[in-house]
Amino acid sequence: MSEQPGFFQRKPVRRALYHWLERHQHPFNRGIHLIGIPLALAGVVLVIVWWDEWYWGVLAFVGGYLLQWIGHLVEGNDLGEWAGIKRLLGLPYVAVSPRWQKPPSDDAPPPA
Repeated sequence: MSEQPGFFQRKPVRRALYHWLERHQHPFNRGIHLIGIPLALAGVVLVIVWWDEWYWGVLAFVGGYLLQWIGHLVEGNDLGEWAGIKRLLGLPYVAVSPRWQKPPSDDAPPPA
């Protein structure tokens, strides 16, 4: 019997991590995401669990999302959610900041 691949060796997880790292190349953006993502997730949990003082959860969510938005302003690309919405509506969006884009080479296969 063959052994199941580990969590980080599965291709969808590896591909998602690669795309996330590609969209977050500026050190400030990566650092601010390390604060903003947990803060936004904690806000969701606080709204669900701590209902009497729900406003702390909303404040944490908005603050975390604001930090991520500031990081993407510095990076020069759209937030992931906005890029997806713009793509669905057929609007132009910036997935990877032009300063980080690699020039296309003729011999490189397209990303899967």
